[in-house]
Amino acid sequence: MSVLVTGGAGYIGSHTAVQLLGCGEDIIILDNFSNSSPEMLDGIRQISNKTFKFYEGDMRDGALLDRVFSENDIEAVIHFAGLKAVGESIQKPLEYYDNNINGTLCILETMKKHNCKIMIFSSSATVYGNDNPIPFTEDMKTSAINPYGWTKVFIEHILEGVCEADKDFSAVLLRYFNPIGAHKSGIIGEKPNGIPNNIMPYIMKVASGEYDHLNVFGNDYDTVDGTGVRDYIHVVDLADGHLAALAYARKHKGAETVNLGTGKGTSVLELVAAYEKASGKKVPYVFAPRRQGDIAACYADVSKAKKLLGWQAKYDIDDMCADNARWALKE
Repeated sequence: MSVLVTGGAGYIGSHTAVQLLGCGEDIIILDNFSNSSPEMLDGIRQISNKTFKFYEGDMRDGALLDRVFSENDIEAVIHFAGLKAVGESIQKPLEYYDNNINGTLCILETMKKHNCKIMIFSSSATVYGNDNPIPFTEDMKTSAINPYGWTKVFIEHILEGVCEADKDFSAVLLRYFNPIGAHKSGIIGEKPNGIPNNIMPYIMKVASGEYDHLNVFGNDYDTVDGTGVRDYIHVVDLADGHLAALAYARKHKGAETVNLGTGKGTSVLELVAAYEKASGKKVPYVFAPRRQGDIAACYADVSKAKKLLGWQAKYDIDDMCADNARWALKE
């Protein structure tokens, strides 16, 4: 039986595909390359020395989904596919709601038709909104401050409803914190199309000289150095979290929500310093006003992941920056 990885050519999807293949799983990747590239598929093959089926297309294409499920014996879906830029979601809310929510509904409808009852869902710490105290625990109230975040909140509720209606369905909702890093081979890493939305690709472009400086939004937060603090997690640790979630879902029914982070916060300036140390390159920065909706600090309580999934992060911020620097050299 196979595992369908939607968005498997993307940043987190490609690293998870490598880890799945390394554990002997048979995978199928579906991707439309909206924020990824075909070379990531070549990288997955190169690292794993294994082959897999690939379908190019949109998850909202019902005929394509039906063909994927009809041509393969799919046991589970690891669902990464989705638009993910917070700022863009504010400008294009209908596009985000249609793509992320409608796309997920199309997948779930096809899963139901083909009797596939396991989904591992790519959620986000965004669902904790602005009003919860840190560290964030899975039992806290969810909300959002932008359309991207609301799509994650709504999809979590959809999956909980599916599990309530079908007692044989299993869904693990993984709330990611801030993934950075790259595969230690330097073969795959984060390569967004266009201007980066995440901080690490931006830091890398400043270090390489492509951009003049990094904008640091806010230097007057109540944090160690006044800059925002986030829970950065190595993408390979995150990928391994999906393997642990899949193993759990195979043995348990119902919906579970789990944080994936390190449980430790790192400020923007600490991250810049760590990258400068790892790469040997300067990262000039200027302070800019706080962005609307940003919070001072955000990090996870990761005790549930350890207890429920037997998973915990292995890599620290220096490892993450070293692997990003290696990927940047390759680029």
